[in-house]
Amino acid sequence: MGEARVARVTEIIAGSPKSFDDAVKAGFERARKTLRGITGLRVLEFRVAVENNQITEYRVRMEVIFILEF
Repeated sequence: MGEARVARVTEIIAGSPKSFDDAVKAGFERARKTLRGITGLRVLEFRVAVENNQITEYRVRMEVIFILEF
């Protein structure tokens, strides 16, 4: 049997003027700069910001799952 593992989940919000996909990638890139052992992401919510009847930003709220080090 392998070692027991403990994971933690933290929530982040990321945005991009391009797309939801780009917002997810931007959030992941930022998270991996400070979190080690990321095993997954779960997108919880999609939103858009609108100004003057135009979409100005795509936003995602997501959970980042990572393994705690012992």
